[in-house]
Amino acid sequence: MQHKISHLSNTPVSLLDDGILREHFAAQLRARQDYFLRQRDWLLGGKGILEFSDWQDYFALRRRSDGSWSIREWLPGATGAVLVGEFSGWQESGDYALHPVGDDIWEGVFPAVSLCHGQQYRLKVFWQGGGGWRIPSSAVRTLRQPGPMGETVFNAQVWAPEPYCWRYSKPPEGKSPLIYEAHIGMAQQQEKIGTFQEFAEKVLPHIAATGYNTLQLMAVAQHPYYASFGYQVANFFAVCDLYGTPEDFKALVDQAHKLGLRVIMDLVHSHSVRNALEGLGELSGCRHPFFHAGVRGEHPAWGSYCFDYGQRMTCRFLLSNCRYWLEEFHLDGFRFDGVTSMLYRDHGLGRVFSSYDDYFSENVDMDAWVYLALANELIHRCCPDALRIAEEVSGMPGLGVPLAEGGCGFDYRMAMGVTDYWFILLDKPDESWSMGKLWHELSNRRQDERTLSYVECHDQSLVGGQTFLFRCLGGSIYDSMHTDCHHPWVDRGIALHKMARLATLASAGHGYLTFMGNEFGHPEWIDFPRQGNNWSMQYARRRWDLRDDPSLKYPFLLAFEKAMLELINATADFFNCRPQLLHCDEKQQILIFERAGLIFLFNFNSTQSFSDYAFSVLPGSCRLCLDSDEKRFGGWERIVPQQRFFTQPVICNGGLENQISVYLPARTAIVLQKEG
Repeated sequence: MQHKISHLSNTPVSLLDDGILREHFAAQLRARQDYFLRQRDWLLGGKGILEFSDWQDYFALRRRSDGSWSIREWLPGATGAVLVGEFSGWQESGDYALHPVGDDIWEGVFPAVSLCHGQQYRLKVFWQGGGGWRIPSSAVRTLRQPGPMGETVFNAQVWAPEPYCWRYSKPPEGKSPLIYEAHIGMAQQQEKIGTFQEFAEKVLPHIAATGYNTLQLMAVAQHPYYASFGYQVANFFAVCDLYGTPEDFKALVDQAHKLGLRVIMDLVHSHSVRNALEGLGELSGCRHPFFHAGVRGEHPAWGSYCFDYGQRMTCRFLLSNCRYWLEEFHLDGFRFDGVTSMLYRDHGLGRVFSSYDDYFSENVDMDAWVYLALANELIHRCCPDALRIAEEVSGMPGLGVPLAEGGCGFDYRMAMGVTDYWFILLDKPDESWSMGKLWHELSNRRQDERTLSYVECHDQSLVGGQTFLFRCLGGSIYDSMHTDCHHPWVDRGIALHKMARLATLASAGHGYLTFMGNEFGHPEWIDFPRQGNNWSMQYARRRWDLRDDPSLKYPFLLAFEKAMLELINATADFFNCRPQLLHCDEKQQILIFERAGLIFLFNFNSTQSFSDYAFSVLPGSCRLCLDSDEKRFGGWERIVPQQRFFTQPVICNGGLENQISVYLPARTAIVLQKEG
């Protein structure tokens, strides 16, 4: 399937439907697309994008058709290289030497009897004035273990098991993504690191039963420091050994597909860990093979190395990495992490991005834009229905616009302003909340791009932050969550937890996300074992027992989560319809909007209930289909269930309108379904 990539001047471009872009930045948009086309041609060098993205096929240690083994490595500046491992008694032997074959590539070919599955090994690389141990850039299995001085060291492992037998097909494309973000290691209740097998057995059924259709996994690729949350990758083709083997991960994906869940992973191509032994840093004695030299190659906030996306071999490596995860593990797409950091030379640090000029200045890394666009092209070639999601905070125009229209090609971008605004509101008195500003934040998005909204992801739960419920309840979360306890902060927090999620889901552009455990208001924060907490795992786990304890209020929140997702899943073409504001009452703090035949009513007033609140709507009848105040959701059951409402003609403002009158209790949301 070929994708036509055109010049902007020859294509109807949705980007130029934006008045500001059309009037002031049309030339810059065309220059950006021209640069992409030129750079794409140069990088691919006449090859097709699939042919170019062959790093794993070309370089990886693998058994050849004649039974022998081969390995290659790109080592600019190297003077020698040798494979050392259990097969050589960890001694350097000429029998396992690599030899230069041109273009800074070194190759070793070894007899069939030389290596076998499971053996551990490293590369010893030599350069002018020195040498060192290295893990091959294409290693598919790496293991950590204690070193002689108590430090953690890594080895690669020969990995050639019997091929995994896939049993289940991928879920069909078509549904808008309802994403459950999760971390394998902390997905268990015990104070330990969880495994792929445990997650597949214990967590996957919960995700599917709650109503989510997409699983987003963090920290899958190998990373040396567990507390980095997986965002400082060392071995880009290897799954994290803490959770199990590559086959264990395949079994998890297979089981998810059986349950109707698509599986995507966080893809961290924004930077790499500095580590020399197990990472790409200084693979052949200097940083330059993959990363920028000098200050530009070091991320000032993350302490990591920054890729040089203008380097042909770097793009070959990263593009092949995209292809590998899709093809080897049958993944259904990616959420690209740190896109803002990639797109700007200063990584967007300390910037407000208040002007369109910020998107077209010399601060923009055009080579990063080219790489991201190529990655999206490749992913769509490998898997046409794969999800491609950008985590990007600056609002760069065109990120979610198709390649043929001059965009970068992402399917979705994260609506990160929504979560920011919810947490801003929690710092203000309830009576000061503006419904107009809330509606603006919930619905404010570019119409040429698809977006995913969320109340909170993992970011809000990290040390230094608090979950939505924890922010509302404070210390009362520890002693006032029993069903027979009625604390005003708890009542407020539970009510707002439900209302915020429903408002965000119902108004979301094209999909919704939550982080593991937040669907039932998981308490406290996330803190991985580290020196600062005496290597404790107390907060690097999920308290599933709270979710299942009928004496606590957490199950109420889970029940509401299931109910609202069930409603959305049962509503045909929900995300294909745009939400329409029906009524915004600043004085009474009431917000009403309609979408796909559903009318969503929110009374954010903390003290006032309204017995006959009237609003205008098209003539007809409605039935009550969801009520956050139901007893099963931890509410006060102030609304009669299964009611039907009929419009009445009313003379209003000198004209005739059709109105519905409803009872709206304080801090309550209800949903009406239009009939006929």
